[in-house]
Amino acid sequence: MWSSAWPAGLTMLGLGLGFAVVLLIASEKLKMVIDPKLEEVHKALPNLDCGGCGFAGCAKYAEAVMGNPQLLGRCAPGGSATAAAIAGILNLQVSASGAHKMPVVHCRAHTDDKTYYGAYHGIESCLAANALPNVQACKFGCLGYGDCTRACKFGALSIVEDLATVDYSKCTGCSACAKACPRNLIEMVPFAHENMMVVACRNTETGKVTRQMCKVGCIGCGLCAKQTDVFAVSDNLARMDYARYSPTEQTETAMNKCPTGVIVFRGKSAPQSRQPAPRPAVTAKV
Repeated sequence: MWSSAWPAGLTMLGLGLGFAVVLLIASEKLKMVIDPKLEEVHKALPNLDCGGCGFAGCAKYAEAVMGNPQLLGRCAPGGSATAAAIAGILNLQVSASGAHKMPVVHCRAHTDDKTYYGAYHGIESCLAANALPNVQACKFGCLGYGDCTRACKFGALSIVEDLATVDYSKCTGCSACAKACPRNLIEMVPFAHENMMVVACRNTETGKVTRQMCKVGCIGCGLCAKQTDVFAVSDNLARMDYARYSPTEQTETAMNKCPTGVIVFRGKSAPQSRQPAPRPAVTAKV
């Protein structure tokens, strides 16, 4: 009995050894060799996997920038320091002119500043509310239903009195909030300074109409543009040239002369926005 079992056992042993050798050879042939530089690039990234670079996580972005150096500088949370580190690893030149982009909400109207036509009882979503006419008088202003807050992975946005508000101490600049806003009110602005001066409005209605809809909207008066060419007015709206902005006496004067207080600072240590100037009383003709 035992003598007849030996050949079968030896056959099974031989087959097992054969399969083991085949698997060993296959594993060596198919073994993926990881470029040491790829590991260095991945370690240089903040590993937040925020997706702001346009790729599904830091590992994918590391692979992409290895293959295409033109993608260097897309990591908003890492900013210029990360870009410089990756450039050093890959022996690339990195431009020093690119400022880290952060979100700016182009609206500063809280609940009491807005004119409402009636109570909204639909889905608690800006996307849903934006599809309906006359939710609020200003069709350019923040709806305040929090689509941007839900898109942010870092808790950097909140709704304060019906207005999306950025906590710059938590913000990574991933741009998810800007993509979530159905009214395109959130713009990724290059922050060349810790606090940036911005025009917190997107309303292109005439000044008279804007006054009826919002207490703090831009009325296109042009007083800011008269102080400095950093500002220009087109389509009834003041706009800033961020590339040319620097804190000067002229820009400060432009902000202080704005009758609705729509020119404000945004950033980690931004001063509180000032209140709009009181409108002169209209004397009735006798």
